[in-house]
Amino acid sequence: MKFLFFLFSLALSFAAGAQQYPNRPIKVIIPWPPGQATDIAARIVGEKLSQQLGQPFIMENKPGAGGSIGTDMVAKSAPDGYTLLAASSGPISIMPNLQKIPYDPLKDLAPISLIAAAPFALVVPANFPASNAKEFLALVRANPGKYTFASSGTGATAHMFAELFNSMAQLKVVHIPYKGSVPALTDVIGGQVAYAVETVAATGGFIKSGKLKTFGVTSARPSAALPGVPSLAESADLPGYDCAAWVGYAAPAGTPRDILVKLAAEIAKAVQGADLKDRYIAVGMDTASNTPDEMMAYMRREQDRYATIIKNANIKIEN
Repeated sequence: MKFLFFLFSLALSFAAGAQQYPNRPIKVIIPWPPGQATDIAARIVGEKLSQQLGQPFIMENKPGAGGSIGTDMVAKSAPDGYTLLAASSGPISIMPNLQKIPYDPLKDLAPISLIAAAPFALVVPANFPASNAKEFLALVRANPGKYTFASSGTGATAHMFAELFNSMAQLKVVHIPYKGSVPALTDVIGGQVAYAVETVAATGGFIKSGKLKTFGVTSARPSAALPGVPSLAESADLPGYDCAAWVGYAAPAGTPRDILVKLAAEIAKAVQGADLKDRYIAVGMDTASNTPDEMMAYMRREQDRYATIIKNANIKIEN
């Protein structure tokens, strides 16, 4: 009888703890340096969550190894809801398909919710001899092997999105990898490379100043950060082409479900604010949110999609 009473008391204490969550500061590990897209999105949402939940969301940058160091730290943290991960496409969806990593994102992490989507744009030099996406495709298809495309690095998200576009559009082109989007776009502007598929955040200023020309964004829906620019699915007549880098919040596997659900609901509330949407637009991102179950399904689909892109394009990186 005493043992049953003990179990009942323990259950009540767990329930009370969940209802009181959070009752102390929450640490968010960002596996990238300050100023990177994941860092910006995590901080913007963290500010809102802090206001809504009444506890500080302390951001801690732990960059290195393509985001895998910080991601692994969270995967091995206590599953109590007080250590979260600013999760993103690279270390969660792409890296497991390219190299050995010390964690399994689908087993070692508990998804909470997406917080942002970062669309990319297909850009060419301002004087490129095509005025729209269909003219661009016709020209490149007519000259197999002649044209080149730049990316911010082999295996980078930009590389993946470009390879998927090339495959769906049936383009035979040559990949020129760079060490970052800045040198890649510099050579596109200068005409040394024919095109690139890079983030709206990186390309938006050049498009608006006339240094680059764009034929569309990678997301199925036009991006609020580039008003008036159509989707490539529409402009290039590529139904099903729908890509955006994603950012979300996740926790260590084993984190109580009620905590995950509560945080997801608070994120959904946070991203509805007009001020947050405006801040996202200013840095080339769109708002996003979903439930823990929806995010898990999304992560599985994304990992499978990148696996297919990597296999079809025979992408390999040096470990």
